[in-house]
Amino acid sequence: MERNHLIQNTDELEFVIFCVESVAAKLGAAPEKVYHALADRSGILSQYIVPEYPVLHTQSKEYIVEDILDVMREKGVEV
Repeated sequence: MERNHLIQNTDELEFVIFCVESVAAKLGAAPEKVYHALADRSGILSQYIVPEYPVLHTQSKEYIVEDILDVMREKGVEV
């Protein structure tokens, strides 16, 4: 089983918020629904976004959003 990573600081928290809001905007969905899909239903937030923060936060917004959408597709996560 994959390890869940907790948000460690405000930079990671701000990045998570950025990711949720950016994916929601791309999908035309409510941020709350995206958050629940990424955090509660799939674990993408704690098993991918937070642990990969050091690399992901250096990428462009478009790259980050498409990367998260790819992970969602791989896991069969819909909003």
